[in-house]
Amino acid sequence: MKKGFVDLQINGHLGKNFSSDTITVDDIRYVTKELIKEGTMAYCPTVVTNSMKVYNHCLPVIAKAMEEPDLKPYIFGIHMEGPFISPEEGARGAHTRKFIIKPILDKYKHFQDLAQGKIVMITLAPEINGTIKLIEYIVKNEKTVVSLGHHHADVETIKLACLKGAKCCTHLGNGINNSIHRFLNPLWAQLSADSLWGMFITDGVHLPAEFIKTALRAKTLDRFIVTSDAASISGLKPGEYNWLGKNIVIEKSGRISLKGTGYLAGSNSTMINCMNYLASLNLLKEDDLWKAGFENPLKLIGRKLDEKKYLDLPDIKFKNKKFIIEQ
Repeated sequence: MKKGFVDLQINGHLGKNFSSDTITVDDIRYVTKELIKEGTMAYCPTVVTNSMKVYNHCLPVIAKAMEEPDLKPYIFGIHMEGPFISPEEGARGAHTRKFIIKPILDKYKHFQDLAQGKIVMITLAPEINGTIKLIEYIVKNEKTVVSLGHHHADVETIKLACLKGAKCCTHLGNGINNSIHRFLNPLWAQLSADSLWGMFITDGVHLPAEFIKTALRAKTLDRFIVTSDAASISGLKPGEYNWLGKNIVIEKSGRISLKGTGYLAGSNSTMINCMNYLASLNLLKEDDLWKAGFENPLKLIGRKLDEKKYLDLPDIKFKNKKFIIEQ
């Protein structure tokens, strides 16, 4: 069977934004086809903290796209990043503060109704009042994976979230305050939690090599997942763009940031770029790399593939410690 990479967090690509009140099924089809060409065989469209107007539009549209015969094999479900996250500067990253809300069960149920039950992952902040109860409900009643992210929770709160069933950390090492206690901080607490999987943006921009090496040792290969966190403007030319109502800059280096703040605003890479940067660190052999970018994402969300549905994938070869797409 031909293999590709599985991306559990992608906000859009080539100017198509999944968190938009204008996104269409054809837009999603376009993104999907382009991702396939770049070696991403399946993914979770990510919807970030936004207004109800946007949620009311984009969640049903993505759910509809998932039922299209030509798209169904490639879209595994929606990753909802927010709106139940920390409003703190730094921890919230590029998310819009005014759309961040407290975790309310009825709100979550409404989001799932809009998405026709297709939210397969939700990123939330465990320290916010009401989050622990929401985690309990989701874990007991649904197959949705609860992931911790955009938070500043203390060690005990993270332990409690794990006890209640939180299973993963979203872009671990990012979406966190710049200034933290040297020992008592969310990084060490999450890296040391054996029950938590870690998702890491290995694009060469979001995380230094030393952190990736340490994270891989802490999580082990069994709980290490590569993700792109590609911004909707990923793949476009350097310049200034408007995304989420904010001015976002694609620098000449490819780095995407929130203008005037220095905060990263998603990556400019798809999975193959992230996999190749990880490969360049000489930490993993080819089979291990496939585990981080293909097998582990599938295991986390409990998906299996029907190889008969993926005959149009390009061939991906690993040569000279680099993944190459052969058309």
